[in-house]
Amino acid sequence: MRLYTILRLTFAGFLLYVAWPFIPVGTTPIAKGFWIAWLTFLCFVIGGNLATLLQLTDPPVMEQEQEKRETARMH
Repeated sequence: MRLYTILRLTFAGFLLYVAWPFIPVGTTPIAKGFWIAWLTFLCFVIGGNLATLLQLTDPPVMEQEQEKRETARMH
């Protein structure tokens, strides 16, 4: 579970790294609106993954099922 969360956070950081130089280039209102929406969505993605990483929320259902299978194999 932690591996997938760290992978998603790394990918979100990479997307921010790639997009950062293009943010000041957007001078039209439509471009500014796009970047505000994109950065807001990025904050939600990072916040959700941090909450999962810090175990503030339950992991996604798919990862819960995987954990159940792994614990069943061990017993």
